[in-house]
Amino acid sequence: MFVPFLIMLREGLEAALIVSLIASYLKRTQRGQWLGAMWTGVILAAALCLGLGIFINETTGEFPQKEQELFEGIVAVIAVVILTWMVFWMRKVARNVKGELEQAVDNALKRGGSQSWALILMVFFAVAREGLESVFFLLAAFGQDVGVWPPLGAVLGLATAVVMGFLLYWGGIRLHLGTFFKWTSLFILLVAAGLAAGAIRAFHEAGLWNHFQQVAFDLSHVLTTHSLTGTLLESIFGYQEAPTVSEVAVWLIYLLPALALYALPARAAPQPSGSANG
Repeated sequence: MFVPFLIMLREGLEAALIVSLIASYLKRTQRGQWLGAMWTGVILAAALCLGLGIFINETTGEFPQKEQELFEGIVAVIAVVILTWMVFWMRKVARNVKGELEQAVDNALKRGGSQSWALILMVFFAVAREGLESVFFLLAAFGQDVGVWPPLGAVLGLATAVVMGFLLYWGGIRLHLGTFFKWTSLFILLVAAGLAAGAIRAFHEAGLWNHFQQVAFDLSHVLTTHSLTGTLLESIFGYQEAPTVSEVAVWLIYLLPALALYALPARAAPQPSGSANG
């Protein structure tokens, strides 16, 4: 429950920040009449992501066992790629995202008679990116942790993000976004490492990977997955009490370079040229 909550809180907050920055810019530049087009883009993006998630979840539920494992492995790999990209993209553009969005709004509203559709599409793609990231992560998370708690955590995380987004827009709260994204990014890299290990396990169960299947170590006498702590670690980080050599190798091969790259100084994205000043 906690991982879907945190991921949806972060993804939802990113989307909420995008929407609030666009809305604030439109109001500040006396273009409040375009708020309806902005909300149309938000609603269309949310509908696309929700529909895609439901469609994939419903159509894959009838797969035979091996095909189901293969699908879960592929989704886990996609989720790892998306989560990693999300962490490093946000780290790169965090300082300039406000200027980039304002320039994108200006460009959309310069398109003559197609201004409304241009703004709708601009907002749609900005919000849909965050939503599609969430869809693939949640598909991977729900495949590893069944039951009602993961969906409940996702809903609560998204609801919290929406409330925080409105409070940020209205000035009701102040959040140190740099610190928030820094620590959640480190957490997400650990989650992604667990998903990567889970992907290689799924590929083995699908019959595609049969190498290095010896047990690397056995911690069942120290921390079993049947204990409360073990269950929490399994659901959050993909902990296994007796992982195979290939699972441990994939976990390390992903996590160590990812943490090393994250520790390097961030290269800021170039400042957008010609952005309007409000």
